[in-house]
Formats: sequence, C-alpha cells, structure tokens
Amino acid sequence: MASELARILETKRIEISKMRGKKLPTPPELRRCDLKRILPQPIRVLAEIKFKSPSAGLLSSHLSVAERAAVYDRGGACVVSVLCDERFFGGTYEHLTIAKHACGLPILCKEFVLDEVQLDWARAYGADAVLLIARCVSHDELNRLHRAAIERELVPLVEVATAEEAAWVSDLGCSTIGVNARDLNTLVVDTDNASRILESLPKSRARIHLSGIRTPSDITRLTHLGVDAVLIGEALMRQSDPEPLLRSMVQMTLSPE
Repeated sequence: MASELARILETKRIEISKMRGKKLPTPPELRRCDLKRILPQPIRVLAEIKFKSPSAGLLSSHLSVAERAAVYDRGGACVVSVLCDERFFGGTYEHLTIAKHACGLPILCKEFVLDEVQLDWARAYGADAVLLIARCVSHDELNRLHRAAIERELVPLVEVATAEEAAWVSDLGCSTIGVNARDLNTLVVDTDNASRILESLPKSRARIHLSGIRTPSDITRLTHLGVDAVLIGEALMRQSDPEPLLRSMVQMTLSPE
C-alpha cells in the first residue's frame, strides 16, 4: 500500500504540470527571515495556517487566513507558515498573499516542492521562505532546489526526519534545518527521535523543531536542546481563538520554568 507521502507526491506531479506557463503576479517586497536574528527571544515560534491534514483531519475554520495571520502576529509569532497544498491540507498559493497583507511577519511557503516552478509561485504570491523536504527528492535534486530558492531570494528551510537525512543535508551546507517529529510515511510522531537529531546538528545552523508541540510545557523540554525555533501547527489550528495558547507558548520561550 502506498504511503500518504507517496500519494501526495503523485498528486503534486500532476499539479506541477498544470502550473507551468501560468501568468504569475508581480512578487511583493521580501521580509527578512533570518531565524537566528529575527527576534531576541531564545526560541522563535513559527505559527502555521492549515485547515486540514491527513493525520488530524479537519481543523478549525472559525478564522479566515487573514484573521489567523493577524492573530499570530499579535500573539508573538516570528513567522507565519502557510500550507499551500489544496487537496490534502486545504491551502492555496493565494493564501500566501492574503497572510502577507494581513500581518507584518515573514511568510513561509509550506509545500511539497519537487520543481523550480513551485518556487516561482511561492515567490510571486508573497513567500519569504520555502520548505524543502529532503525525503521528497534525491540528493542532487535537493541541492538544485536549495540553490534555486536562494537565487529567488527565498530562505530555504530544509526538513529532515532521520539521522541519515540530517547528515547529508548538513553536508550540503544548508543553513536552516527543521527536524520533523512526524514521519511522513507512517504519520507517527516521535519527539524523542527528533530531539536526538536536533542535538546532533551543527550549532552554526538555525535548528527548528517541527510537529508535536502541543502545550507550553513542551517548550520547556526544547529549551535544553538549544533549538532556535519551533513550528506549531495543529495545536493552534484546533483553537477557534489561538491567541491565548500562542501567547503562553511565546512566554514560555522567554521565561522557561
């Protein structure tokens, strides 16, 4: 049986063929997205907008993309992550533009990137950074996409999920690396494994914990790993009003117990 990731990538290849040659909007001005310097707090919070996922099902639609981006800005996030996949996550590239107009934060395009045309769309619709998932492509393809993102002035956030992926991504010289606690093939979350991988990454890189952060107490555990940022998605998207939870998590990064 094909994994969820395999089904997503199969759909993505069909979408990419339809994206080529489409007229794109003029890219807006970029916002700085250096996760080691963007804010003085010890751990930065990336807050995510996604309306559903294969693992969680339907999430809150109480707030629009614009309303949620504005709430994340008020609540202390340093970046808004926007899911652009429509079929599996309920997003679109247009959500990047909406989020950017609604807040003053950098925007991360979270997609299953297989082709440079997706980078063109991300930049045109307002992304300042883009997710590149190591598991989705070969070593050579990741290297090419990483360079192509930088050429478009997008900050590439490279996602890994295993020690092996972390090793070869580090060797590529990627400066911003995220460790996904959720295995994209099985959808199982293993925060202990993610923690071990994060600790193994060079401290010169921006290190981000992806998935599995649900409560402020989870932040406490991560402060001891020396991570630079955490991405919080499902926990916030289950809230009709995510601001109180986001504020408590941001406060925990400033004053861990």
